[in-house]
Amino acid sequence: MIKDNPLRTSALRTLGGYANVFAVESFMDELAAAAGLDPVAFRLAHLKDPRERAVIEAVAKAADWKPGEKGNGTRGRGIGYARYKTVAAYNAVIVEIEVDRASGRIKIPRAWTAVDAGLIISPDGLTNQIEGGLIQSTSWTLHEQVRFERDRIISRDWASYPIITMPDVPKIETVLLNRPNDRPLGAGEASQGPTVAAIANAFAAATGRRLRELPFDPARVKAALA
Repeated sequence: MIKDNPLRTSALRTLGGYANVFAVESFMDELAAAAGLDPVAFRLAHLKDPRERAVIEAVAKAADWKPGEKGNGTRGRGIGYARYKTVAAYNAVIVEIEVDRASGRIKIPRAWTAVDAGLIISPDGLTNQIEGGLIQSTSWTLHEQVRFERDRIISRDWASYPIITMPDVPKIETVLLNRPNDRPLGAGEASQGPTVAAIANAFAAATGRRLRELPFDPARVKAALA
């Protein structure tokens, strides 16, 4: 326990799910690459739960995923999947990434997501929850970080703590898998983890380099590509 910490600290919502899925699903893609297998096919080959398989198959179909597709140095696509907290909604995300190698900036023009939250009570509410989480995760992943000096936080406004803006929000296509004979599952915060993993995996597919620290800001991207 640090008794004399000069900074007031607190937790980020969904910290565990966001960070853990980033790590696990990044490594899943590394395992697929080591095995010489497509990342979607690799996941399906190791999943027995039909509901897990269904969300991955649904998002791959929506995105028109081509087995073995490759990036071109600046563009690529990646997938991330998780069942939130292992007991809530199943969610899979595919993103398309554009990397400006000169500036280090990343854009996400398109994203696809499929979710199984059991019996759907409100399709619009579920869609908003999943898409909102996807956008929030994109902002965390590409922009957000608290900066501080030795004795104070210096991220105190929207200029010093940037978030994603409307022009950079991806076009999202959402697939809802209704399970009318199953109980409803919690969908809050389900898409944050799969989204960061999909972005990380898309960057690796596009550039051949892997980012292991967040956020993926321009300085970190340029260092990875150097």
